[in-house]
Amino acid sequence: MKSTPATRRYSQGARAQSALETARRIVDAFLALLMTQWFDEITLDRVAADAGVTVQTVVRRFGGKEGLLAASVKTLSDQIHAQRATPQGDIGRVAAGVIADYEKTGDAVIRLLALEPRHPALKEVLDIGRGEHRDWVASAFSQMLGALPAAARERALDALITVTDVYVWKLLRRDMGRSVPAATAVLKRLIHAAISEFSTTPRSGEMS
Repeated sequence: MKSTPATRRYSQGARAQSALETARRIVDAFLALLMTQWFDEITLDRVAADAGVTVQTVVRRFGGKEGLLAASVKTLSDQIHAQRATPQGDIGRVAAGVIADYEKTGDAVIRLLALEPRHPALKEVLDIGRGEHRDWVASAFSQMLGALPAAARERALDALITVTDVYVWKLLRRDMGRSVPAATAVLKRLIHAAISEFSTTPRSGEMS
């Protein structure tokens, strides 16, 4: 029995959907490993086994571990943005969202940052993350930053990027051993302080 154009289109669509689902499983398996292991210790064999595919399938789809890392960035970015989504101006929820995000991804990001000098592919990915973090801060605090003069706005943005950085979370949660509520409270105060500092008239003699 000859296939009809409609049948062929359906078959092609089904194959395309299956390929997307396979790619999604591979990315999810890789990200799950990345949350608990060092990047240079993750093997394609383990990724393939966890995704239920062959190593050849992973290589054919992504070209290798660095290609898989690059392809996983968007998925991870979407997850981070979903975790941090908060109403404009709600500093308490912003602080809680940042801490909740780092509770899931912070250790992995710290490990990637430690390996950055040794792996050029990691620098490319982390630079994307730095740019997205800056964009997120600018958006999350746009109402508060919008009323500031341009120069003050840029300095305030730098300050807010600094206080919401993963290393602040690490200092509070890993180095000092503070609880999630305590770390959230500290971050909230740091955000308030940064906003207050740049929302007031500069003090006499203050450097620009």
